[in-house]
Amino acid sequence: MPLNFQKMHANGDDFVIVDSRHSDCPVTSAMARRMGDRHRGVGFNQLAVLLDCDDADARVMFWNADGSTLDVCGSATRGAADMLMRESNVTSITLRTHRGLLTCERTSTGEISVDMGQPLFNWRDIPLARELDTAVLPLAGSPAACSMGNPHCTYFVDDLAVVDIATIGPEIESNSLFPLKTNVHFVQVINRKHIRLRIWERGAGIALGSGSCSCGAAVNGIRRGLLDSCVEVECDGGSVMVRWDGVGAVFLIGPVEVSFSGMTADSY
Repeated sequence: MPLNFQKMHANGDDFVIVDSRHSDCPVTSAMARRMGDRHRGVGFNQLAVLLDCDDADARVMFWNADGSTLDVCGSATRGAADMLMRESNVTSITLRTHRGLLTCERTSTGEISVDMGQPLFNWRDIPLARELDTAVLPLAGSPAACSMGNPHCTYFVDDLAVVDIATIGPEIESNSLFPLKTNVHFVQVINRKHIRLRIWERGAGIALGSGSCSCGAAVNGIRRGLLDSCVEVECDGGSVMVRWDGVGAVFLIGPVEVSFSGMTADSY
């Protein structure tokens, strides 16, 4: 059946929002794959579906372009928050995701801030295939791992320009150490308040940006003692800010923009 949708992006990290409040979720894995096809569909890194919720302004479900699901997407969460805040003319809302309740606020500059919850470091929570020190994994390059509701593996490199992300990314994503696969980050530390990040996103490939990956990369850098508690994360498509005090919740702050709205064909 046809679906109304809104296409948005956050520094080029593009996503589609389908508003299914007051109705059942119409999206299936096959439908998400068709919509995510950049040649035959709408094209996106993630799809977010808004649903009714008793204890929040809306519940959000997420799909990758390959039809797999994920618990949270920082960019699409900001987009959903922006849309709902504009609709209700408010500056703060709460969204329920599989990650839990996420509080979202509009900043004085118009950007969207999301409380992404506490990072998880236990090997079972990421998850890993066996018990390991998640701060230093036994892989070439000694990456760190964490979960922001989805798995993240972070490499710290001297020069991003020499990293073959298209080759290394899918190899690590599907490594047997990660039973649910993983997002893969490559980080060059510019200074203690600024990193350059390139991303291989689980289920999507090379991405211009990613909210949850920006959080995961900054968190792992702070854990390693490489970064201060407030970090500018510069991705291929633009920058976001990530704040983490080393104990509590991670805050993600960045812009979102509407690209266009439309309706899918009946064949969906």
